[in-house]
Amino acid sequence: MWSGNGPREVRKVVMFQESYRSAPIVNVSMSMWDMSASENARGDLSTENVTDTGFEIVFKTWGDTRVARLRVSWNAMGELRHADEWDLY
Repeated sequence: MWSGNGPREVRKVVMFQESYRSAPIVNVSMSMWDMSASENARGDLSTENVTDTGFEIVFKTWGDTRVARLRVSWNAMGELRHADEWDLY
């Protein structure tokens, strides 16, 4: 995202190590960003397509913003399956 102008986005799929009973609540935050100081710093960080097995991290920028690097931290909160719980069919 260092070059170009206008709307741009990057998506990253994250798969959970074990599935939840239902889609958890997922919080994302920027833990590091490296943006050009000569343009406005614009960014929108969100999640999409959250399921019991994973989700997508979505970062969007626009205008003349130049992004060199971005690190995202995330935390999922929900009910995990019990080890003794399994489906017969």
